[in-house]
Amino acid sequence: MAQDLHELLRSLRVWAPGVTELRPFDPDTAPAEPLTLFTRWFAEAVEAGQPEPHTMSLATADEDGLPDVRTVMLHGADADGWAFATHATSRKGRHLAARPYAALGFYWPAHGRQIRLRGPVEQAPPGAARADLHARTTGALAAALTGHQSEPLPSLETLTRASEAAWSQARTAPGTEVPSWTLYRLRPEEAEFFQGDEQRRHVRLTYRREGEGWVRGLLWP
Repeated sequence: MAQDLHELLRSLRVWAPGVTELRPFDPDTAPAEPLTLFTRWFAEAVEAGQPEPHTMSLATADEDGLPDVRTVMLHGADADGWAFATHATSRKGRHLAARPYAALGFYWPAHGRQIRLRGPVEQAPPGAARADLHARTTGALAAALTGHQSEPLPSLETLTRASEAAWSQARTAPGTEVPSWTLYRLRPEEAEFFQGDEQRRHVRLTYRREGEGWVRGLLWP
């Protein structure tokens, strides 16, 4: 018997006791720039056992301005921006070539927190992309070597054969280069930190880049 989607939705809770710890957040005590606060919240998410806190939503737009979104992995964050990687020939790679602007979204329900970032995206130097790829696991290299990301796939058997060959190459030649593998950095112009509140008085702290500094503000929840 098919399950009723609406019944399932009504049965679910957000931030259930024992699962989520909603912490107080005083925006007046927040640091002057977003990277420090991001690092602090990320470390607290890891400490709380938040599953896969390094995954994030990446939103891009195609040549016609139509939006797209997917989940990717954060590869780092520093003064140069928030980093992620993909093939330049993939769908998101093509989007970024046409419109080098994107948004990132993190959701960490362990503390009822969201972080949103938006800004221009640049490609890192090829050497940084190679170093990033070869610092990762054998499986990551095998996936990159499999290639053809976002292209039509004739069959699962085709994928299996290509993947097996890529795994073999990754194990025997771990220094193999993947020319299309690209490291991207989003340099935020805007950032928002959302802290959930049990009484729904959620705190939304915004950062907006002005020159070399940041202007902070609040938003209604």
